[in-house]
Amino acid sequence: MPKLPNLLFDFGGVLINIDYSLTLAAMRRHGSTIEFTQAAQAELFDLLETGRLTPEEFRAGLRQHYGLRATDEELDAAWNAMLLDVPAERLALVAELRAQGHQTALLSNTNQIHIEEINRRLKTQYGFGHGIADCLDRVFYSQQVGLRKPGEEIFRHALREMNWKAEETLFIEDSPQHIATARRLGLRTLFLTPPLTLQDALPAALRAFPQEYSAPTPA
Repeated sequence: MPKLPNLLFDFGGVLINIDYSLTLAAMRRHGSTIEFTQAAQAELFDLLETGRLTPEEFRAGLRQHYGLRATDEELDAAWNAMLLDVPAERLALVAELRAQGHQTALLSNTNQIHIEEINRRLKTQYGFGHGIADCLDRVFYSQQVGLRKPGEEIFRHALREMNWKAEETLFIEDSPQHIATARRLGLRTLFLTPPLTLQDALPAALRAFPQEYSAPTPA
């Protein structure tokens, strides 16, 4: 029997819709001159995403370095403004692929504030008790692992933990620098660029996977 490809998902821009501009706009309303993009951000954010800053220290850093004048609740609301919805049809696709026998995992650069907010929303909308972990075999958050993409070691960590081979794994991601690392390590990749969505692109990517790993995919 052919082996089913392993599926390694990014979170933001793949399973959950995000809009960085909403956070920038919200923070500017609190007096900030902050700038960051999907491709580059300041060390303060890297430290938060690797668990080396607490949320309290992060808020203090926002006030100190970017001149934000806001309460903790206002800062968290501004930081979470980028988080949009997790469409039900994406979760249904992942569930269908798991039912077929694909192993699945999440590899996400994220932080405690975002994790708690996303988990709250998923519990409210879908009744999930453990957030997106309810939908996947394993979740690897940079904040918990202490490493972040595009570094190679977080990819190696996920592959070791899952006992996956790179060439048997499809990495689904919307950031080109992360795709570049995955390709360098030998993973197959799906670069999910707008206007493509997971439902549009993933079934076709699985049909194009090497024949020795082929399997039925959703229409």
